[in-house]
Parts: sequence; structure tokens; C-alpha cells
Amino acid sequence: MQTESNPPAQAPERPAPAASRSLPPQAAAPPRAQWTPAKQRIFLAALLETGSVARAAWAAGMSRSSAHRLRRRLAGTPFDRSWDQVLALHARRMADPFGRDARDATRVAPQSPR
Repeated sequence: MQTESNPPAQAPERPAPAASRSLPPQAAAPPRAQWTPAKQRIFLAALLETGSVARAAWAAGMSRSSAHRLRRRLAGTPFDRSWDQVLALHARRMADPFGRDARDATRVAPQSPR
């Protein structure tokens, strides 16, 4: 006697895992801002003018906290020493706005004719 062979029962289809589903492409994360030498110069110039780390960092397109992290990372370098010198000069300017430091900082070196 011949028995009918039944095909094996198939498991019900499950949805594909989330990782393999077709999702719309996401925009790449914006690049992280970096402290370039140009941004460091802008920061130091703005720090001299304002005496404010937050305002100087904003002028350079960076955050106050990233400026402090950069200073810690570059401890002992010319950037770190310049930070101290700039704040000291700013404090002297504020103490005597008509003093020698203020006059020297605004004086422009004469240019030779070409």
C-alpha cells in the first residue's frame, strides 16, 4: 500500500529583521568642527578684544567647552601660553584703557610704498 507523502509544513513567514528592511537613506552626520590654526588665531584675537572665552570661541565657530578642552590638550604649547598672555593684556587694557598697552595694540605698523 502506498501512502501519500505530504510535503513538510512550512513555517509562517516572519518579517525581515529591521536591519535588512529597506529604509530611506539617512543624511550623513555633519563633520565635527575642528580647531584649525586659523580658528585658533581668530579665537586668540577675539579673546584679546572681549576677554570672554565664550565670545571668542563663538567668533571662531567653536564652543566654549571645546576651547577649554583644546587648551588642556595643548598644555604648555604656544597656544596655551598665548591664551594666558592675551588675557593678561586684556586685563591691563581694562585697568587703564588709555594706557600704553591700549595704544600699542591699536597702532598699525606703517607700510612701505611698493
